[in-house]
Amino acid sequence: MNEKYVEALEQYDMEVISVRKGRGSWICETDRGVSLLKEYRGTVKRLEFEDEVLGQLDLRTSLRADRYIRNREDAILTVTGDGSCYILKEWYSDRECNLKDGFEIRQALARLAMLHRQLREIPFKEEWSMGSVCEPPLKDEMERHNREMQRARNYIREKRRKSEFELCVIGNYSMFYQQAREAAKGMAGLWEQGDEGEVRNLEAAELRVPGTPLHLCHGDLDQHHVLMGGHYTAIIEYNRMHLGIQVSDLYRFMRKVMEKHGWNADLGLSMLESYERVLPIDREEKRCLYYLFLYPEKYWKQLNFYYNANKAWIPGRNIDKLKSLELQEASRRLFLRRLEMSI
Repeated sequence: MNEKYVEALEQYDMEVISVRKGRGSWICETDRGVSLLKEYRGTVKRLEFEDEVLGQLDLRTSLRADRYIRNREDAILTVTGDGSCYILKEWYSDRECNLKDGFEIRQALARLAMLHRQLREIPFKEEWSMGSVCEPPLKDEMERHNREMQRARNYIREKRRKSEFELCVIGNYSMFYQQAREAAKGMAGLWEQGDEGEVRNLEAAELRVPGTPLHLCHGDLDQHHVLMGGHYTAIIEYNRMHLGIQVSDLYRFMRKVMEKHGWNADLGLSMLESYERVLPIDREEKRCLYYLFLYPEKYWKQLNFYYNANKAWIPGRNIDKLKSLELQEASRRLFLRRLEMSI
């Protein structure tokens, strides 16, 4: 093992039994259980924010989280002689959530709702007002993505000879861009309405106003961040945790599942039901969730990848992804209709 990591581990009050590589880090078997050591390039302020929030979660239930372990100096960040920085976290050697297993999917969403419910009870502090915590509103993100889609389409239109990928883009651009505009317009409408609600108060988050009805979110939830234990579920990796709309977490996880299951509407609604048994979603949040699903995020990702990559050669799998989006569109629209009817 590289001496730098040995030096980092020696600064912790524990006996290391064995170390193996995993998740781009070092998974350590110690006399205090399993932990994960990884290099860190962010700020201490960000780490302290995450640690303070995770320290307020009740992990005696069926929910677990990967809390930080402090070194002998009671510091959350460990620095080696060459200036490299490391963090050590509690870890779980359980497998990731199986997106082919309906029971596990619904269990994961129930645990996500449990996490969200606890995060809602944590008051936001003024000192947490960092750029990584107070992110731009979702409407701004959608509008920026729309501009990126237009830029890619305009570039393709000006080309005389078009590749198969570019012909696919031209063929389905109008349909997906119309959805993108409708979603962005609908999301913007939630900010403009006069009713009080979690969504409308995003402006308060931008102004760093404490006490806003917004809540802390995981920020990057997918199956890789949900580990299924015997009697618990561990939701891990909070490095994208921020103040925002919690249904964005729900959307990210559900979208991954729906794409793998051909946008099965019954499955989608059953996932939503599993979440709401623990934490009901109000009408404004559900409208927000609808607009998130309406936005053709995967289509935007393909165009954005194309525009920022070497346009002389596009991998065949990217062409397949565009074609797959068209094949799944009828099922996706059916799910959207049923979701809209539930609002």
